[in-house]
Amino acid sequence: MARPFPSVDDLLAGITRGDRALIGRALTLVESKLPAHRTLAAELIARLPRVAARRVGITGAPGVGKSTFIDALGVHLVALGHRVAVLAVDPSSERSGGSILGDKTRMARLAHDPRAFIRPSPAGRTLGGIAARTREAILVLEAAGFDVVIVETVGVGQSETAVRQLTDTFVLLALAGAGDELQGIKRGVMELADLVLVTKADGANVQPALGAASQLRLALRLLHGAAHAPSVMTVSALPSAPPEPLAAAWQAIARHHDALVADGRLATLRAEQAVRWLWTLVDERLRERVHRHPELARVEAAVRTGAMTVEAAAELLTT
Repeated sequence: MARPFPSVDDLLAGITRGDRALIGRALTLVESKLPAHRTLAAELIARLPRVAARRVGITGAPGVGKSTFIDALGVHLVALGHRVAVLAVDPSSERSGGSILGDKTRMARLAHDPRAFIRPSPAGRTLGGIAARTREAILVLEAAGFDVVIVETVGVGQSETAVRQLTDTFVLLALAGAGDELQGIKRGVMELADLVLVTKADGANVQPALGAASQLRLALRLLHGAAHAPSVMTVSALPSAPPEPLAAAWQAIARHHDALVADGRLATLRAEQAVRWLWTLVDERLRERVHRHPELARVEAAVRTGAMTVEAAAELLTT
């Protein structure tokens, strides 16, 4: 039997004093799908103090080294005095709904640092590389005093754009030789990136990484125009690698965030994200109502046999 959740007052007190156990319980609460838990989670979210933090989204194809890069970046940030939280979204099985949740093991250095907090979450059926409650989780972690919140997406391709609606700076990781240089001419994830980093630029891969970065710059200039193309840099996450490229990557992220603050775009961005969040929740609630429709089983059976058209079925279930 699951443990009952602490009261909202106790969760709030634990979050604000940085109690890691209660932060974890709060995150479990906001991720819960049970109606009673949703009521508590809504009260908790409404009462959380709103704290400004830097929100960084990181995506890239499987194998590009997202978790390894975040581990290295996080270690660099805590050394600078930051408190870092990572929301790592793992793909879920279509068959079982389960998820490996292995990101924590791939961020071994950061996972053991008391100034960092790593929360793996299964993506479930949520599209766009994020989990259903990533937005609420960000608010909890900001209220807990983490001034940098990193969201790592599932990383399955060009559709990894939902994280752009949750974060301030969207970082795309690319890999030399994986064809990512040519993907720059396509609309999608490349179009939304604020910074592109070619990873694993170490050893014999340094020159290929530099070549890939050069091709990506050209592709992004064609896509955005020279004046608006995002920066492209190379980086290595190996502990033995020179620290300058990693430091330069963080400086680029920080500059982008500072520019958003300086010209007022951050406030506008957050406001637009709140409206998108509203419609995401509206869509979710409406879908749940349809799944509770008393005629659902009959309508599905009628569609399956061809006795009812899909259009007529959708009209019946949504009116």
